[in-house]
Amino acid sequence: MANIIKDQQDILAKLNIYELNPMQEEAIATIDANTNTVLLSPTGTGKTLAFALPLLNTLDPELEEVQALILVPSRELAIQIEQVIRSMGSGYKVNAVYGGRPMSKDKIELKHVPAILIGTPGRISDHFSNDRFSKDFIKTLVLDEFDKSLEVGFEYEMRGIINTLTSVNKRILTSATQGVEIPDFVRLDKPKTVNYLGTSMSKLTIKTVISPAKNKLNTLLHLLNHIGNQQGIIFCNLKDSIQRVSTFLESKNISHGCFNGGMEQKDRERSLIKFRNGTNQLLVATDLAARGIDIPEMKYIIHYELPQSKEEFTHRNGRTARVSAKGTAYVLKWKDERLPDFIGKTPIEDISKQAVRKPVFWETLFISGGRKDKISKGDIAGMFFKLGGLTQDQLGIIELKQDCAFVAVPASIANQLVETLNNTRLKKKKVRITSI
Repeated sequence: MANIIKDQQDILAKLNIYELNPMQEEAIATIDANTNTVLLSPTGTGKTLAFALPLLNTLDPELEEVQALILVPSRELAIQIEQVIRSMGSGYKVNAVYGGRPMSKDKIELKHVPAILIGTPGRISDHFSNDRFSKDFIKTLVLDEFDKSLEVGFEYEMRGIINTLTSVNKRILTSATQGVEIPDFVRLDKPKTVNYLGTSMSKLTIKTVISPAKNKLNTLLHLLNHIGNQQGIIFCNLKDSIQRVSTFLESKNISHGCFNGGMEQKDRERSLIKFRNGTNQLLVATDLAARGIDIPEMKYIIHYELPQSKEEFTHRNGRTARVSAKGTAYVLKWKDERLPDFIGKTPIEDISKQAVRKPVFWETLFISGGRKDKISKGDIAGMFFKLGGLTQDQLGIIELKQDCAFVAVPASIANQLVETLNNTRLKKKKVRITSI
């Protein structure tokens, strides 16, 4: 393996980070010095970097085998961690495998064995049972969001995976929730705990919005108009509720994306891409979006339907006021509805003052070429500047995938760009360009 970067400062400079926070400093020192570590810290405080940096120290650059396994409860979290570790530019190969994408893709990527493998329990279990790589060299095991990955639904697969790992000598468990019982099969002997759950400097404000009617859709509209053009998540408990809210927002010409477990993986990923690049300022989602997805900092979230538990309330709220930023969680309740005890008393928000919602500036274009075609972000930017005539300000976020890419461009010229650039040659590949 060439170009291995071992110096932490080189990696942080690549990420444009010049100072670690106290949790990260303590976590790195603890993980380096101990066999078993439990890291507890609120959502958005940088736990991935806190375990990924010391994890690199455990790897042997001469060994072309899987050396570290990161188990996660969701596809989105697997993708997010893969992106973070790749962006560190350490030189070690990293891959994420998860249900919902073709097994053929996994097999192609695993032919050149990664040093770090990230995956959901079901997909990892499948690879293990088919012996697609050696398990003998896996020395480090990370259970990210272990409160979810050790739940009853995953227990059988998790037990099978962990019992197969005979060479593990370092375990790292992370969570944003306290008080979860860790099963014996994890073999977490005398762990050191780094706990920052009680020391959060969160600047979260929780406000209640009263709906005069049991159907809260009109009140939701008034609240969105009160907030104006800012990115936020509207949380619902059920897929049916998401459909109802989405249909209503469409009728009011409010652009938004949806996100829930019943959607195809491709549709979920595209929904997040359009949310990240500003094509959609709103995401209507179940609690699946409360953690483990890569989305930007936002000023607010809305509890359209009340969460079922304190943990979900905490995780939803963790999507705003991250680290030291300010944020607001709006609890939308019918006037006769009783708030759960874990929400407590919160000030009532007056939403009579209405802002003007401006049309969305960005639209997302799809490009049918990606990393496997040797296409880079610079190549894509060059095409839009030279052939599309865009200025620097008109080119939004570019997301490059293995076999495709997504680019945010001004909605006012999106159709014109598709006409101009569709079937253009990018590197050696003729690419299709369409609006999504």
